[in-house]
Amino acid sequence: MAKVEIYTKNTCSYCFRALALLKDKKINFTHIEVGDDPVERASLKEKANGRTTVPQIFINDEGIGGCDDLFTLNESGELDKLLKA
Repeated sequence: MAKVEIYTKNTCSYCFRALALLKDKKINFTHIEVGDDPVERASLKEKANGRTTVPQIFINDEGIGGCDDLFTLNESGELDKLLKA
């Protein structure tokens, strides 16, 4: 199974939607709450090539983008393929 990580902020509605999709699909994932923590924010920025918006989702350490990107991958069937790779 693929390694899935999601960086979120607890006040972000897009984060809630992305988390709900991952949970609905019963995907095991690591949830990193960045909030206002400068260390976690710096970690996100480094991993996401300078991006700081949330959510940021990674599958096998490859950034797939945010909530809309996750839903697009799911609707096209590509998400399941990435998760099995």
